[in-house]
Amino acid sequence: MENTPLLEGLHVVDLASFIAGPAAATVLGDFGADVVKVEPPHTGDSYRALSRVPPNPHVEGVNYPWQLDNRNKRSIELNLKSPGARPVLERLVRWADVLITNFPPRTRAKFGLEYDDLASLNPRLIYADVTGFGEQGPDAHLPGFDVTAFWARSGLMDLTRQRGAPPTMNAFGSGDHPTAISLFAGIMTALYRREKTGQGARVTASLIAEGAWAAGMWLQAVLLGAKNPRPVDRCDPPNALANTYRTADDRWILLAFANEDKQVPLFLQAIGHPEAAEDPRFHDTPSRRTHTAVIVDLLDKTFATRPLAEWREVLDAAGLTYGVVQTLEECAHDPQLLANRVLVPIDDGSREPHLTVNSPVHLDQEQKVTPRPAPDLGEHTEAVLTELGFDANDIETLRTAEAIPR
Repeated sequence: MENTPLLEGLHVVDLASFIAGPAAATVLGDFGADVVKVEPPHTGDSYRALSRVPPNPHVEGVNYPWQLDNRNKRSIELNLKSPGARPVLERLVRWADVLITNFPPRTRAKFGLEYDDLASLNPRLIYADVTGFGEQGPDAHLPGFDVTAFWARSGLMDLTRQRGAPPTMNAFGSGDHPTAISLFAGIMTALYRREKTGQGARVTASLIAEGAWAAGMWLQAVLLGAKNPRPVDRCDPPNALANTYRTADDRWILLAFANEDKQVPLFLQAIGHPEAAEDPRFHDTPSRRTHTAVIVDLLDKTFATRPLAEWREVLDAAGLTYGVVQTLEECAHDPQLLANRVLVPIDDGSREPHLTVNSPVHLDQEQKVTPRPAPDLGEHTEAVLTELGFDANDIETLRTAEAIPR
């Protein structure tokens, strides 16, 4: 039993598209759940085409975003617009422990996919719904992507830029993936509730709520009357010791001192400016805050004299806290990520397995399943239908009704 995945035997229907909903289903699949992804015939989930959309990098022969967020799933094609699809949907609902959707409210109503519609078929169903802007309010019907709902609407895009610079596009999926983890947490909470009550539940998550939570510390301050924080000017920041500096080889170091009174003298000694410790502008926190532009000018000139590798040695020897602004290529080969199984191999049959990004939830006492390739469109349609009790004649009837493709 110790080798049995934790969620083996849990049935999941993934009706969602693009990233947040399917990614939550992927995490369930990582722990062994049987995930059936339902896709529109012929075209499939539009996420299949995302790797071809600029500025996404191109990888020849590999649909890498599809692999990341749809591994360990089975795919069926089902035309929900066809009345003939309803028997299939209803059997999937009765089979399922969890159903995940991100259809807008009006679309859910049109297809009979509201929670009340499906809970009557399966009272133990966990119905998980993710939206861009939430279920209520004037904008509930709007389509939402992480860039519009998580980043732009929450205030994060305004904050995470230099003063005077325009807002920049975020990395695709960077709001969707944390939202997926919140949805996963809600699903697991609902499953725990079902263990106690025997009843299913509706779980909701939204990109805008996740963005507000991510911006929560400063958003909470504004809620209490604080002045709206403005983008930072790195040449004259609020704190020169929580700032980025360019090295001689055009790399960037981020300083992050938690105990300045203890660390500043050590820092100034390490970087070759012990005399600055006697300068009244460096003497204490209020003085350093008053003279940030002067301090930044000094540190800019200092860090520009040596390459990153040398500065790392200097700062490490002094036991100082800092971060290196890594490239994605460096992150992909970071031994820390490999040691902690943040990056894991895919069981794709290749001689040298490719690595993929692991979902971030771990239990020491439980093993995840080995990531398997994401399914081709409709790869498992007939197999799943057969498991649901449809025989060959039934499947032909579904084809005739254009509920599934020929």
